[in-house]
Amino acid sequence: MMQTKRNPEMAHATGAESEMLAGFASNLDIADMPAGVLDRLNDLFVDWIGSALSGRGQRAVEAIERFAVQMGPASGRAEVLTSQATTSPLFAAMVNAAASHVSEQDDVHNASVFHPAAVVFPAALAAAQATKASGRDFLAGCVAGYEVGIRIGEFLGRSHYKIFHTTGTAGTIAAAVAAGRVVGLEKDRMLNAIGSAGTQAAGLWEFLRDAADSKQLHTAKASADGVTAAYLAAEGFTGAKRILEGAQGMAAGMSLDADPGKLTDRLGTRWALAETSFKWHSSCRHTHPAADALLEVMQKYDLSHDEIDRITAHVHQGALDVLGPVTNPRTVHQAKFSMPATLGLIATHRRAGLAEFDGFLDDSRARTFLDRVEMQLDREVDDAYPRRWIGKVTVHTTDGRNLSARVDEPKGDPGNPLSSTEVDEKARKLARYSGAATPEEMERVIETARGISGCTVVPYLLTVSS
Repeated sequence: MMQTKRNPEMAHATGAESEMLAGFASNLDIADMPAGVLDRLNDLFVDWIGSALSGRGQRAVEAIERFAVQMGPASGRAEVLTSQATTSPLFAAMVNAAASHVSEQDDVHNASVFHPAAVVFPAALAAAQATKASGRDFLAGCVAGYEVGIRIGEFLGRSHYKIFHTTGTAGTIAAAVAAGRVVGLEKDRMLNAIGSAGTQAAGLWEFLRDAADSKQLHTAKASADGVTAAYLAAEGFTGAKRILEGAQGMAAGMSLDADPGKLTDRLGTRWALAETSFKWHSSCRHTHPAADALLEVMQKYDLSHDEIDRITAHVHQGALDVLGPVTNPRTVHQAKFSMPATLGLIATHRRAGLAEFDGFLDDSRARTFLDRVEMQLDREVDDAYPRRWIGKVTVHTTDGRNLSARVDEPKGDPGNPLSSTEVDEKARKLARYSGAATPEEMERVIETARGISGCTVVPYLLTVSS
């Protein structure tokens, strides 16, 4: 068990960090936020909708949805996007969160190594639809979830991420804060929600070795458990007041390098939401920097896959920790956590999208790269991580050349973002991929999402009210 006594930084905790986060979240008003941050939030919302819709038909998501049907009500006040059915906010959050994390197209915040959208939007949307909240309160909940969740991910640090899936752990509190702000929890009850969420926080990386479905369970449970914590807090249920920084709290049990100063870093002036990256390739974000660098080499030298002898990806330790266990992908989803699989698709197709991954197991050309790609720890890349995710590759060609490239900001990063037009088109493609929405439906969804701040009541996005 990890203990804070091994981490001298925790001696600097004031004991009031959790309370400060609760006060910030409960009082957050989007009127106090810069317009550019709200514009980015609209992009992130549309991006999440596309990711959630792309999960329709995925086996793991369907299993969770069948579970929700068995355990939940036949209908309810919150919407399940993939089926256009309704259920309780608990099970709507659960299914939507699972669906939005399976295609590996959801957003990521670099410094916290946290995927906010997959847990925040499902909880906030379910709570907003169930309580008939306004669009402004829905957006305030989403911002609160992003800001608190990102800071908790940064606080827990690299040692946490080595073992724990931060989106499952920090994500549970992010979801609780999002739902709590939507239902109007005042500071003391928000603090209780944070405590109840933190004591449920879980998610371990071991599933990667077995190609197990646990990653979808991580987001499903994080979002649903966050909704549970928020609704219980509304009923007066109490939670630990120092679940993050306390002597037997999350840092004590889950981190060796927790930094309490990061919990409240410029709270209310630094909008971490705007630092969030969009995903371009349909794979684990740790593969993206190298994939972009390889694509640069392929295009610059007009290489074909059969001119490549081998590829060296120069990576940070986090990439080795997460991607290293996957040596011979047995499922499409596991292939998305394989550097050789991802770079093999870039080398053979110059794309690593959903269709390319769907065909990977039978793609003999791309699969040859499973034995031709090596990851090497690079000191420069590792020192910059997680604040910056640098991509560096060396391509060794069959005629003896060594061709190198580096990418300092992968496509989708804040310094190299997707435009709103690109976000909308990405969402359309994801919906088209799964068949979860017709083109006409998707245009209405995007219009609704981009105008959500003006909605007196948050509507269903796809489901027709009965």
